[in-house]
Amino acid sequence: MGQCCMKTITIRQAKATDASVIANMLRSLANDLGDGDVFASTSEIILRYGFGQTSMFDVVIADFDGEAVGFALFFAHFSTTKGKPGVYLQDIWVDHAIRGAEIGQKLLTAVTTHAANTWGAAYIKLSVHADNAGAKRFYSRLGFCASSNEIPMTAENNAFKALQGAA
Repeated sequence: MGQCCMKTITIRQAKATDASVIANMLRSLANDLGDGDVFASTSEIILRYGFGQTSMFDVVIADFDGEAVGFALFFAHFSTTKGKPGVYLQDIWVDHAIRGAEIGQKLLTAVTTHAANTWGAAYIKLSVHADNAGAKRFYSRLGFCASSNEIPMTAENNAFKALQGAA
């Protein structure tokens, strides 16, 4: 992408009116990762949990000539080991047609700046799909490294419900 086009890319904080745009980009990300058949987020879900009374996450959007072409969804994180707040990057996506224009890096800059200024974040954490070589190269180039002492694990559905009754 040429320098002329970079002047028309803006990164902005998402608004409630962006819920359907965010849901559509999340669906594109899920399809890219092969998770389209289990994808369940809707604009109503994004509106409720991202812009409702208690917001569970923040989103920044990359616009190109007024059209959303990328986003990053993130939330506060805390490390008891580090003794510091951080930010967890849940999802980031840039439209294939505009990749290579450093939009991903601009989105990460917006996320880390927002998190540092809002809740004093001192680090960023994320997970990468094991077979997503492009994402691994992108993050490695920016200084991210794999944690040798953590393996992401998830309890959901019946296991999550069982934990609720374990108290």
